[in-house]
Amino acid sequence: MLWRFRRVLFMAALLVVFGLAGVGYVLANVPLPDAEIPVETTFLLDASGNKLAELSAGENRVSVSLEQISPNLTNAVLAAEDRDFFVHAGIDLSAVARATWADVRGRPLQGGSTITQQYVKYTYVGNERTIVRKLREATLAIKLERELDKEEILERYLNAVYFGRGAYGAQAASRSYFGKDVSLLEIPEAAYLAGLIRAPEAADASRDSLTADRRRNNVLAAMEAEGHVTAEQRAVMEAVPVAEMRGFRPRDSVVKDRIVGGDVGTQHFVDYVRAELLERYGDTRLYGGGLRVRTTLNPRLQRAAYDAVYGTLDREGDPAGALVAIDAAGHVKAMVGGKGLSPDAEQSPFAKVNFALGAEGGGSGRQPGSSFKPFVLAEAVSEGYSVESAFDSPSEVVFPGANAGKDYVVRNYDEAAYGQQNLIEATKVSSNTVYAQLADQLGIDQVADMAKRLGIRSEIPPGMLSVALGSVEVSVLEMADAYLTFATRGVQVDPLVITEVTDADGRVLEEFSAARERVLEPEQADVVNHVLQGVIESGTGTRAAIGRPMAGKTGTTQGNGDAWFSGYTPGLATAVWMGYPEGQARAMSNVHGVEVTGGTFPADIFRQFMSTALEVDPDAFGGNFVEPVDLGGKVFSGGRRGTGVEDPTATTETTLTTEASPSTATTTTAAPPSSSTSTTEVERSRSVPQSPGITLRPPSSATGTPAGSNGAPAASQADPSQDRSPRGKDARADRPAAGGGGERGGEEDGEQRRRG
Repeated sequence: MLWRFRRVLFMAALLVVFGLAGVGYVLANVPLPDAEIPVETTFLLDASGNKLAELSAGENRVSVSLEQISPNLTNAVLAAEDRDFFVHAGIDLSAVARATWADVRGRPLQGGSTITQQYVKYTYVGNERTIVRKLREATLAIKLERELDKEEILERYLNAVYFGRGAYGAQAASRSYFGKDVSLLEIPEAAYLAGLIRAPEAADASRDSLTADRRRNNVLAAMEAEGHVTAEQRAVMEAVPVAEMRGFRPRDSVVKDRIVGGDVGTQHFVDYVRAELLERYGDTRLYGGGLRVRTTLNPRLQRAAYDAVYGTLDREGDPAGALVAIDAAGHVKAMVGGKGLSPDAEQSPFAKVNFALGAEGGGSGRQPGSSFKPFVLAEAVSEGYSVESAFDSPSEVVFPGANAGKDYVVRNYDEAAYGQQNLIEATKVSSNTVYAQLADQLGIDQVADMAKRLGIRSEIPPGMLSVALGSVEVSVLEMADAYLTFATRGVQVDPLVITEVTDADGRVLEEFSAARERVLEPEQADVVNHVLQGVIESGTGTRAAIGRPMAGKTGTTQGNGDAWFSGYTPGLATAVWMGYPEGQARAMSNVHGVEVTGGTFPADIFRQFMSTALEVDPDAFGGNFVEPVDLGGKVFSGGRRGTGVEDPTATTETTLTTEASPSTATTTTAAPPSSSTSTTEVERSRSVPQSPGITLRPPSSATGTPAGSNGAPAASQADPSQDRSPRGKDARADRPAAGGGGERGGEEDGEQRRRG
């Protein structure tokens, strides 16, 4: 057998010999590069290429000898990073084999680098995650071990490794975090610094105390395993959180970010970009790699956004506000996440919360109220239903078992009854009872799926009808992104904050463009846009109007705890939120003497910002909406989901001209040939929900609102453009009624979930 395969065996042996000879040549002849580590500041640039921020945090490097470093720190680092440091020859062969096999299979490279390899990575080869870099790193590690003794390698490593806060090396880290010489570090302090090495910014106790404690405790466990501490000592040390350790220095007392435009809230945007870069490039590359990062921020729009929010909410004790604007390319052009980190704001526990990002920004999401209704409307249109489908709009509707098995009672604001309304009219006045019926017939899970496809990323609880009226908690960024999908005629565009990353020499490392996906047909989005334009023209959002084509929706939650206005032109979507930082439970019942709803301050802020945006670039941010071809489609016949389906013989067909509006559109309804009923009667008899599973209640004589000739309240017959008072129709209709109902049911459920 051996003789038969002699040629194959000979070739294999020859390849092994050549391979070993090649490795020997490399080890013998490839010189080590210069060990000097170049550290360069990373710059963030705005959309025009002007400097926005410096992310070096100020280079802080002081080299010391190994003898000057506390043995506690060397023991902690060796226990955490490389227990066999004084045994191996520079590499861990099993780790190298594991990494190679993972790369061959197309999987991410594995960890397990020795201290020598880490030093080579920091000093010579960088952290590019490729198999070539990994092999070069291993080769240089072996050569380094042949030229230097172990103590010198460890000393170089401890003087080069990045600990966060701009601190390179153990001495700088000791002073940055504990204000003392590295020789004086005690065991718990040393364990914390050793735990920082893998990802220092993420484990800074000033930013994330839980991660900091976990990292410190993991190192203490490793030190116990190596015999450096006892179990009793470890337990005592773990009982004290890192942030409460004696001498621990808060980050703000050490690091002062250099940010342009800090007076207009750009630090929240910078922190958002910083988080993305950290995840992509790591701490060392970000803070010392000399990156040039082009962002999407428009400084003029950022200032306009901040001035609109905090020029309006300008009194002591005012609620917080947030605004996000995204253009049609998905570029975040402005982000106001709070008032900013001024000296006065530092005293507030919410000073560092970015309210534009919800839970991702350090706070929690907020309920959008009626500004969620367009997602219900979009689902109806996508299923082929006509927005001229008529519903009864009584003061109250009861849905048995519709909220996770509990009855759901929905009331209009002020318990107003609007008579019979189609979806166009119901959206203008923000009828809760109509939209609850609509969502109930469509199916709340279908509505939730539509919201997610439009751009909502927050978790939406299943089977709760209150979601349709805005009981889910979302971020301002999500709402702006979801409304942008309407502006782009049905194309969902992921928000983008970085467009290009280059190195210090201008070589492009990465270019970015927003992911795009069509979720609505253009004709369907045109219908939604047509309906939402009516909200600003003559509905609850008239205070947002600036005389240009614009669409949007107001939103107000239980007890006036949150207020929203989300709207858009064909080129720019903007979401505005305001509320007290401590949560929805604190009502905005008297802000500058006004009871706040989505149609008051949020609409004003939106108008101010959009006016400036259209001055900055009317071509990019403005434009005209495409008029829908028609508003026709299936009509609803009533009933709960699964019991009341559309009548296939009843349809609406509407022809629009460029001047068409809901009040002037010509509507015809096709009926069966045998029907002798009039057109209007046929449409109403087949489209008004009359299921025994839903209870429709008329208003009481004490609270009911007289209906006008078209079924709307008499007050709605007045010219809405003349009603600019905070307590006018535009300020009230999307708000829940006092005493329960409307959005109240959903909002109470949401509040109970948070309290639970």
